[in-house]
Amino acid sequence: MPPGVLDPVTFGRNTAEVSVPVGEDDRRVSRRHGVLERHRERWWVRATGKVPLRLPESRLLFTGAAPVPLPGGYLPLFVHGSRGREHVLEVHVADGRPVAPPVADGVLAAWERLALIVVGQSFLRWEAHPRVVPFERAATQLTALDPAGGWTPRTVRAAVGAVRARLPPACGDEQLLTGLVASAVLVPPDLALLTATAASPGASDWTQRTVGE
Repeated sequence: MPPGVLDPVTFGRNTAEVSVPVGEDDRRVSRRHGVLERHRERWWVRATGKVPLRLPESRLLFTGAAPVPLPGGYLPLFVHGSRGREHVLEVHVADGRPVAPPVADGVLAAWERLALIVVGQSFLRWEAHPRVVPFERAATQLTALDPAGGWTPRTVRAAVGAVRARLPPACGDEQLLTGLVASAVLVPPDLALLTATAASPGASDWTQRTVGE
């Protein structure tokens, strides 16, 4: 939507009445669950549904609460649905300023992307204090996901280093992952790969192990 738009951007279950459908087949999602509005040269999000919106860092936005301003860059908004489902609305506010150093060629190689998803999974979950998954642990998970990939801690390090080499020299692993998520090079739906891995017979649950370690 252009900066001068006057009409609000609505989202929710009713595809005929909202700008962006979210959770169309989930009755727990309200017909009109939230609104993105332009005020004072900024975009704001306001909740209008029966279930609160979840913002990054587990912040909840309830119906009737004051709208929240959106920062420039990428931001996911989550709606908790029925039977444990969670719907995500991905918002990217382009305010004319770069949100992260761009990857030189603009595209990640497949092996780089896979390694970064595993190493940066807590960043993709928008945890309050994300941590980089140790390369040894990442190699084990990558082997379960891609048995023919020849993954070792050294190859994981090489994948991360190959991307970091295309960015400013001072960019560390945490800065790299923060920038890739903020600029939507990596996005939360990428975590579906890890869900598939965790659901495999005999596979370990990796979903909460980056917190506090």
